[in-house]
Order: sequence, then structure tokens, then C-alpha cells
Amino acid sequence: MNEVLFLKPVFKEAVWGGNKLKTDFGYDIPNDHTGECWAVSSHQNGDCRIKNGRFKGEKLSWLWENHRELFGNEEGDVFPLLIKIIDAKEDLSIQVHPNDAYAKAKEKGSLGKTECWYILDCEPGSQIVVGHNANSKEELIRMIEEHRFMDLIKIRPIKKGDFFQILPGTVHAIKGGTVILETQQSSDITYRLYDYDRIYNGKRRKLHIEKSIDVITTPYVEEENHFQSMKTEEYEKKELVQCKYYTVAFIHIYGRQSFYQNQRYEIVSVISGLGKIDGQVIRKGDHFILPYEYGEYIMEGEMELIISHT
Repeated sequence: MNEVLFLKPVFKEAVWGGNKLKTDFGYDIPNDHTGECWAVSSHQNGDCRIKNGRFKGEKLSWLWENHRELFGNEEGDVFPLLIKIIDAKEDLSIQVHPNDAYAKAKEKGSLGKTECWYILDCEPGSQIVVGHNANSKEELIRMIEEHRFMDLIKIRPIKKGDFFQILPGTVHAIKGGTVILETQQSSDITYRLYDYDRIYNGKRRKLHIEKSIDVITTPYVEEENHFQSMKTEEYEKKELVQCKYYTVAFIHIYGRQSFYQNQRYEIVSVISGLGKIDGQVIRKGDHFILPYEYGEYIMEGEMELIISHT
């Protein structure tokens, strides 16, 4: 099938959300506390619809179920990836995600949640939480019981273009003033360890201390990034991560370049600029899938992309 599948995002309100999905991306968001754009998703909590072509109006989950040939007949009950843009006007909770085995056992057969973050934008002096300082499970429990969360977490500075791989069991939090593109397993399981005692709808949000302690990897081991880059007169490509669940790359187009889609499928997010794919105009905020055997395609213009596949 030589047809680009464009998707209509689903938006999520959040106590920490803002309005940058509207001001920076032009999305029609529900309100000024919109935290997440689920840009490519077949998850039951946010199932995107196809915007164009012969499958216009159908949900991505329906397409996965009824036309698996578009995805190279990849196995699995659900479309395995979920692409988000997150606008953190305020700090997200300090949290952790389970792996596949724990989620399957404790969360009604859900997938676990391995994810990665590409920093699209952030205010000067912005920070992020990745990792913790406890040397043992006993020390972790003691620090939690003593409410020493600021001693527990690892806070690090960030800048636009930074990238983080977040494995299950990693304590993490996106902090205020940050916009990221997140590539993750199709899972909505999050365990809140600490939420700054915030009040939302008249009460504090639920914490998941016991499950967090169960899944937090102790001690924390830093993930090392080994980016592979290439550059030509027409484009620059940087492979950000390759793991069991996904491969993610950053591409900067500044001319006209031929590419070849030889994966089961590729997910493309336009994160800045304006251009074309095979003559179709694409711009910042567009997200689409190149299905199985799409083959050669032409990208042209001035734009930045995040491309992912399983």
C-alpha cells in the first residue's frame, strides 16, 4: 500500500498541563491545562483515528486488528508503540513504570512501559529527574518512609535536543517548562511515588508506594547513549536509541532527499518546519505511518523529524 496514513491526535487534560500544544503546534486543544497529545496510539485510553485515504475515520486499533498486512503482519494483540507530545507547564509527579512481567501479573495483562524522551523545547535553566541515589532497597524504603524525596531523586539540567532512555524501574519526572516527544510501549501504567502534596479536584492524587518500591531498580545504573550520526548536503540523521521495543532516530531535512521504508512500518512525527513527502505537504505537528512495503519516498523542505519503528 503506497499511502501515507495520517493520524488525528487525542488530547489529555492534566493538573500540570499548559497550552503549548496550541501555541507551539497549532492543535485544537480542549483547554489551557492540556498535558498530553497522544499523537500515534491504539491504546483503549486514547485511540487515534486515520485522517485520510480509504481508511479515513477508522481507529488505529481497528486497522491493526483488520489490516495487519499494513504492519508487515507483526505479531501482538495491540499496536505496540505510543507516541506522545507532553507539555509540562508544571512538574509531573515523581514516578516509575513496571516492566512487562510485572504489568502482566499486576495490571490485568498490560504491557510494561519502556519509554524515551526527546526534548523539543524547555525554558532556560530547566531540569529533569532521571534516577535515584539509594544504594539498596533498604535505603530506598527508608528514604521514602522519611519523606526525603528531594534527597532521593537525581535532578539534572536539560537543553533542547537532549535525549533520555527511561527503562522500567527508573525513577523519573518531567519538570515544569519542558515540552518533549515521548516514544513508548503502548501502556498507560504509571506508579506515582510522590506528587508534591498537590490538591487536584479537592484532594491529593493517589500514590502507589508499595508498587513503586516493588519495581524501582536499586541501585540506579546510568543509561549510556551512543548516538550514530550521518550528514549529507541534504539531511542529517542521528540514531537516538535501539532497544527491544523500538528504534528512534532524529532527522533534519534541509533539501530534497530520497529514503526507503523497508521496516514493517515507520512512524514519523514532524517536530519543526515545513516540507513535503512524495508531494504531500507536511508541517510541524503532523504524525503519520508509512505502512509495510511503502518503499522509496522523497522528503523535501526544511524540517525536523522523529522517526521510529519496532
